[in-house]
Amino acid sequence: MNRKTNFSLPENEFDDLSLSNHCAGMLLLNGKNLLNFAGVILLATGCSTMPSKINYPPTAMTNVVDNYHGTLVADPYRWLEGDNSPETKAWVAAQNKVTFAYLNAIPERAAIHARLTKLWNYERYGVPFKEGGRYFYSRNDGLQNQSVLYTMDSLDAAPRVLLDPNTLAKDGTVALAGLAVSDDGHLLAYGTSASGSDWEEWHVRDVRTGEDLPDHLQWVKFSGAAWKKDGSGFFYSRYDAPKSGDALKGVNKFHKLYFHKLGTDQSADELIYERADKPDWGFGGSVTDDGRYLIVSVTEGTDPKNGVLYQDLSQPGAPVVELLMDFDASYTFVGNDGPVFWFKTDLDSTRSRLIAINITQPQRANWHELIPQSPDALESVNVLNHQFVASYLHDAHTLVKVFNLDGSFAHEIVLPGLGTAAGFGGKPAETESFYSFTSFTTPGTIYRYDATTGTSLVYRAPKVDFDAGKYETKQIFYTSKDGTRVPMFLVYKHGLKLDGRNPTLLYGYGGFDISLTPSFSVSRAAWLEMGGVYALANLRGGGEYGEAWHQAGTKAHKQNVFDDFIAAAEWLEKNNYTSPKKLAIQGGSNGGLLIGACLTQRPELYGAALPAVGVMDMLRFQKFTIGWAWCSDYGSSDNAEDFHWLYAYSPYHNLKPGVHYPATLITTGDHDDRVVPAHSFKFAARLQADNAGKNPTLIRIETKAGHGAGKPTSKQIEEQTDLLAFLTKVLGMKLPSGF
Repeated sequence: MNRKTNFSLPENEFDDLSLSNHCAGMLLLNGKNLLNFAGVILLATGCSTMPSKINYPPTAMTNVVDNYHGTLVADPYRWLEGDNSPETKAWVAAQNKVTFAYLNAIPERAAIHARLTKLWNYERYGVPFKEGGRYFYSRNDGLQNQSVLYTMDSLDAAPRVLLDPNTLAKDGTVALAGLAVSDDGHLLAYGTSASGSDWEEWHVRDVRTGEDLPDHLQWVKFSGAAWKKDGSGFFYSRYDAPKSGDALKGVNKFHKLYFHKLGTDQSADELIYERADKPDWGFGGSVTDDGRYLIVSVTEGTDPKNGVLYQDLSQPGAPVVELLMDFDASYTFVGNDGPVFWFKTDLDSTRSRLIAINITQPQRANWHELIPQSPDALESVNVLNHQFVASYLHDAHTLVKVFNLDGSFAHEIVLPGLGTAAGFGGKPAETESFYSFTSFTTPGTIYRYDATTGTSLVYRAPKVDFDAGKYETKQIFYTSKDGTRVPMFLVYKHGLKLDGRNPTLLYGYGGFDISLTPSFSVSRAAWLEMGGVYALANLRGGGEYGEAWHQAGTKAHKQNVFDDFIAAAEWLEKNNYTSPKKLAIQGGSNGGLLIGACLTQRPELYGAALPAVGVMDMLRFQKFTIGWAWCSDYGSSDNAEDFHWLYAYSPYHNLKPGVHYPATLITTGDHDDRVVPAHSFKFAARLQADNAGKNPTLIRIETKAGHGAGKPTSKQIEEQTDLLAFLTKVLGMKLPSGF
């Protein structure tokens, strides 16, 4: 779920599901919500020793042609959109046979697999939170396919397993997708997803007995759960059941908000809010800490501008009231003091600020600013110890400040270094909270924060078989094509020689207001041990510098994102960190689009490319599942003006016969119902047909896997092994002694 909307973005911004402040298989944030973040990417490339020519499976071409506003566009591989057809299944099997034969023949693969397995085998914790006097947290002992949810009566008490997703499927492909604990700590509502699908099923478990109640909800997507104060039931959002065969590719429209009363059948759930006249609207419900109000965030696709409704739960039959429905800015509910609601908003402030709205006098003239905009982007605000804990991004790393309720500055929370912190959840009167801190070389460490003293103590520190002291991290700023100053993190071994011969992995995303910040990754650690340089570019389209930075990489300005990434590659080569034959580029989802576009625009600049679950057909993405929701960032080919810029960079449509493309390993999942795998299928087919050189063009299609969230540890290790092995082959790398 996107942190700003109910609709999931096509994002995949993390390298793997290692524990970091971003993800831990399961990561408990802000005290209530379990968020699964996906990561299926690594970076790769180059070509020193060229592999022999590969005999790719033949892919049939058809004469499908579409007329877009007077422009005829061929789509010869349209038939690969039929994911359930026998022909597509046969094509998938044939492609995987070629791909895995190539990967399994790489001599270094076994050593890489062994090293990744050892690195991955470390204890990882999610950020604890407290409800009803109980603590809840997630833990993975190292190689468990899914993290386990625990509870304990106090911080010193023995933990008890509350929910182990590993028991839900033998192969670990059923994951915990979300949870909410009732105010008294007695009931757990939890959602599960199978094979990486965005569809979820929700159940209720008695925390005291560990037994499930009869409650069972289906066709839930892009939703959490919000309990009423009395524990009688919870609010959630869902779609109507899809038509047979359409579950993984049918368009999702008409989101609805319901209340489920405990112990009743889903068919009896009370419809709280819907808009039959607004098929693209989505609804996310939350209940204020005092239990008085239901807050409903209204979104339209992935546009950060949203509306807000509320309902007074103390009055039976109270109407749902429209509070903010102009869709003129982003409004994130932070908390309330009776009828005074606090919102983080980018209204009249591209880097966001905190305002107060009294719902008894909701006119804009009565709004009050509490925390003004600062030079840094305000990412989130929590209420703790009757103070605001505000997290900022300062040049893409975390800065945390504490303010009093009148908006006056109290103090800054000192963090361990340059990295990313997340958490600080709790209730307004509580003085205790937890947060995680991570960097590129430091795995997610959990801290207990005492709000009365402003001090932090390590609560859980993982031990990884990785010597962080051998590596250094620095941040540089480079100039993009139009003169824009763009930041980039670099991580490498001390004493690196700038001779242009270093294998380098350049990663990017650049979209949907998503910020890329320092975090630890097992696959990245292995890459560093192999002698590689890791580079992370903070491209426009992200949220690192607020809404203006985001908008500068959307719609007609999307080319800025690609220009930023290309400029990063050029900087690395100009400054002798690497050379084209040694530079690999990587990204997933929207980042997969990034790699596809840069691959087609500047193929000579890279030695290898790793596009994962990418949006490759920019003329048809809106026709599947939740793809239409991305039009706020991309535009739509249904509009004549949008079509021209989309067609100009769409990766699938800009491949050209006779071009020497870099070595490419495309990855996707057969159950990806976020970015349907047809994007990757069609791109791979055309790339194989058009590539004039001998560089391998392979597609790895994971079975029983989706966009990345909830992917079992065993599948992650296998995938990352293949990606790293591919890099050693195409870059002509030699593993260091003792690896």
